[in-house]
Amino acid sequence: MLQLLAAEPVTSLKEVMVTATRGQETDILNAPSTARQLSSGQLQERMVRSLPEALRQLPGVHVQKTSNGQGSPFIRGFTGFRTLALIDGIRFNNSTFREGPNQYWSTIDPLALDRLELLPSQGSVLYGSDAIGGTLNAFTKDSGWRSVEDGQQFHSGGFSYRGSTAEQSHGERVEFNFGEGGEWGLHLGGSWRSFGNVDAADIGRQPRTGYDEWAHDARLDVTLDDHWTLTAVHQQLQQDDVWRTHSTIFGIPWQGTTIGTDRQRAFEQERTLSYLRLSGEKLEGFADTATLTLSWQEMDEAHYRVRSKPARDTGVVNLDTLGVDLQLTSDTPIGRLTYGADYYRDSVDSASTFWRPDGSFDRVGIQGPVGDDSTYGLLGVFLQDAITAGERLHFYFGSRYTRVDADVGRYEDPLTRAAASLSDEWSQFSASGRVVFDLDAEDHWKLYGGVSQGFRAPNLSDLSRLDSARSSELETAAPGLDPEEFLNFEIGLRTVQEDFSASLVYFHTTIDDLIVRKPTGRMVGPNVEVTKANGGDGFVQGVEFAGDYRINENWSLFGSVTWTEGEAEQFPGSSNTLAREPLSRVVPVIGHAGIRWQRSDAKFWAELSGTAASKADKLNSADRADTQRIPPGGTPGYALINFRVGWRINDSLSITASLDNLLDEAWRSHGSGSNEPGFGGTLGVSVSF
Repeated sequence: MLQLLAAEPVTSLKEVMVTATRGQETDILNAPSTARQLSSGQLQERMVRSLPEALRQLPGVHVQKTSNGQGSPFIRGFTGFRTLALIDGIRFNNSTFREGPNQYWSTIDPLALDRLELLPSQGSVLYGSDAIGGTLNAFTKDSGWRSVEDGQQFHSGGFSYRGSTAEQSHGERVEFNFGEGGEWGLHLGGSWRSFGNVDAADIGRQPRTGYDEWAHDARLDVTLDDHWTLTAVHQQLQQDDVWRTHSTIFGIPWQGTTIGTDRQRAFEQERTLSYLRLSGEKLEGFADTATLTLSWQEMDEAHYRVRSKPARDTGVVNLDTLGVDLQLTSDTPIGRLTYGADYYRDSVDSASTFWRPDGSFDRVGIQGPVGDDSTYGLLGVFLQDAITAGERLHFYFGSRYTRVDADVGRYEDPLTRAAASLSDEWSQFSASGRVVFDLDAEDHWKLYGGVSQGFRAPNLSDLSRLDSARSSELETAAPGLDPEEFLNFEIGLRTVQEDFSASLVYFHTTIDDLIVRKPTGRMVGPNVEVTKANGGDGFVQGVEFAGDYRINENWSLFGSVTWTEGEAEQFPGSSNTLAREPLSRVVPVIGHAGIRWQRSDAKFWAELSGTAASKADKLNSADRADTQRIPPGGTPGYALINFRVGWRINDSLSITASLDNLLDEAWRSHGSGSNEPGFGGTLGVSVSF
């Protein structure tokens, strides 16, 4: 437990996945679409700081950070509520997620994860709305009870530490496992982390970029009989005092960016997930496997802002989500069927309070960042059929029906301060057809491709938002929106040899009715009012290559490169007329490469790697206006070099260390509100008992 594993190929295609097909385990080589995975060993080797940053080196992924505690991955050109996150297969996205990069994925504890599975551009048919850029499934740790000999009692535990000089950060995690092999297992874990102010090259220590975080998790698995297993899980995470520094007087200009006028702008977030899951396998009857999951999630968000006047305001969102998910699989004469239904219902309370510049109480707002006293229901029914034709041809056909209902109890007109309400509903059919062709009898080469529909229904944030958008913009409610529709085309080639594995893929996603911000022509105080409207057509396309080559048992090479571009019809500047512009915050080219040496027994390894990104200068009107985060003319490209080593001293003690940003490069991930760390060191220690 909590010890370094033997080295794994960076782009290995042999790991078993479940997210790609939902109903059955498959390895990445045979998946019907592009699939990426980060194993527990890779997560630990990289000493990941947050869930979004764990994805940073995957092909097709770019991670934006509004602040050090608020990260949002761009996956094939999309981010925020156009990417779908799952935790153990349970929908994490909710109806309050806001436009553009948001902070919510950072509330998933990376230290509690066993592995990550990513499906770029896929997931709408199997998992529902929002899976446009892709679907990420975060699998949490269990006690390991299935790997223990039946009837044998076990107990184990572990402690891990991560510290970084460039962030002045310290983090610890403690875990305990108890149980009886094959019968039951209990996993308990707790994480505590403190992040200091980030020390960036050229500009030095960045004030107010630190924050604190704690989390705990528990999981109980019990065998009921030869077929059925019951799982109970509870997890919770809280972040305190996470600033959006770029909009405050504590921001530091870089490459021509401006700083804000706020004296304080901070977030506090708390998230919980509890679920019960009944899983059956090798069943007799119409279904071979069955899984029923009942989940309950809570997400509390508090926003505290002191403006330059210095008027103050707070915004609070309290959300509860009830989830029910039924999944079945059946082997039939017409293929292996995966089918079922899921339903998620959000209940939202939202509030705001305002104080005058002299400190006296002003008023209580009608709503907070989203409409108050609101509900949002998401019902889906899905079916996928996996068919093998002959020995080499594999087809996957899927469809989903979705029904969405939104009810906003109260939202506010910011000029008249009058209250209004709205209700709307939408239904959507989506389908996909995919194929995998075995190019050789030795099962080394696979050609795959297909067409998949995707969609995103307007959420409560689209319909009822009252909050800051980009610099000097205030977003207000937008009734009457239609769902966004997408069509993804993908063709790829994969191979796994004894010493070589690689993948090459081209993707093209068409966009219809994209929901974008539109100026209303009104001013609300010093801010330009914007609302949401369905825009026009657009596209995202790109090429991804990843591979690794094992020279011998000690040396290996690895690398990846991604090219992406995208455009869509939007409302530029103060115009009410659609015009085609680049999609926001898309980085054209990102590459990663490295060389690794490890001892034959894998107890010691060393790795030198580099990451490079081109200048992000394809800006739309909104990007150019976002002067606090994006320099004039675009975000400069960068080249980073890192060196890492790991030493498994014995079965109970492992050490990992790295020298990060060896060139002390001054850099910022495109669209971020602060710079990334300069040269520094990171140390990780893991002890198991």
